[in-house]
Amino acid sequence: MKNALKSTTLGIQHLLAMYAGAILVPLIIGNSLGFDHKQLTYLVSIDILMCGVATLLQIINNRFVGIGLPVVLGCTFTAVGPIMKIGEEFGISAIYGSIIASGLIIMLIAGFFGKLIKFFPPVVTGSVVTIIGITLIPVAVNNMGGGQGAADFGSLSNILLAFGTLLTIILIFRFSTGFIRAISILLGLGVGTIAAGIMGKVDFMPVQDAAAAQIVRPFYFGYPTFEWSAILTMTIVGMVSLVESTGVYFALSDICDKKLKKEDLAKGYRAEGLASVIGGLFNAFPYTTFSQNVGLIQMSGVRSRKVIFITGAMLIALGFFPKIAAFTTIIPTSVLGGAMMAMFGMVVSQGIKMLSKTISDSQENSMIIACSVGLGLGVTVAPNLFSALPSGMQILTSNGIVAGSITAIALNIIFNMLPNRKRQETVVVSKQSA
Repeated sequence: MKNALKSTTLGIQHLLAMYAGAILVPLIIGNSLGFDHKQLTYLVSIDILMCGVATLLQIINNRFVGIGLPVVLGCTFTAVGPIMKIGEEFGISAIYGSIIASGLIIMLIAGFFGKLIKFFPPVVTGSVVTIIGITLIPVAVNNMGGGQGAADFGSLSNILLAFGTLLTIILIFRFSTGFIRAISILLGLGVGTIAAGIMGKVDFMPVQDAAAAQIVRPFYFGYPTFEWSAILTMTIVGMVSLVESTGVYFALSDICDKKLKKEDLAKGYRAEGLASVIGGLFNAFPYTTFSQNVGLIQMSGVRSRKVIFITGAMLIALGFFPKIAAFTTIIPTSVLGGAMMAMFGMVVSQGIKMLSKTISDSQENSMIIACSVGLGLGVTVAPNLFSALPSGMQILTSNGIVAGSITAIALNIIFNMLPNRKRQETVVVSKQSA
């Protein structure tokens, strides 16, 4: 009973860590499509439910699907822009047709992607993980201020709540051990929310407005239609998502001391494709790994898949009970921002740890890291840098994580995989000297 309570508490912590990011995508897309209050509530609820389904598909680890690591999935932010454009051009039915079709394509090519493991040595994976962490930091900073575009952005109350939450987490992490230390994020969020309530910054209206329960059903918003250009766009988005997920897979494999094989990667990719197919059928979205939970695992030291299974089950339950799910929305944005700063910073720390093993090996590795991390951060700061390129190319270049990851992969091929005349001459000289 005691262990079950601990696992459940840790599962809630993972849920809270990803919840804000999970609901942001359906809120943005639903508003862009002109959904009313009822439609938007359903869209958020079904997205949360499908996050749980996608998470369970990844942790089951059978012969066909599942990476078998403690990974949490949510809707990929890379898909937001393309989905909105597809909706504007072809309508909502084409959105779900393209999600279903692209998911099937990802499942078919998963085995091919699994064979690319040789292109992801530590210098590449470490760079990708570092880029993921660095590009997430601005999200945390914006939330600490109250959220992008908030009327009270940067107000003294928001700053006090954000840094108060962060300080609480740091103090708990420093002066406690074991289980208390493992749930430092959750305790920090609780203290921050209570403080926000005292300051009058907690709004219970989302809970009052939400329905007590609902029945989910496929094709809630209509049956899918299939447009080739939309399918191609979402397939590219899916492949970009695989690049992002690969960095998370390797980060978790390093934390969990599990060596990944190409078969493991293929099953992970296949699970993401299947999650997208199911998401499309239920009028949700494509799904990818959430890197914020990697930071939570690193910080808590708890690497159990059982905890993530509980998280997935709770996400599914929340999809059926939107009023319960609405309770998590009362946490003020600034409080979430304080916790996110600690979690995202731990992702950066994990990437640096991975790079420390390779950065001293050669100057070439240093150049790979410098260019990939620099470009990843640069594109995050200036996402319109490649706005003159065709829209299909912009999917690859407007995302800092993807741009930096592709740079790391390409430079690793150039520096470490292509034949090197100098190295060959050195080998020949060495043999002649012997």
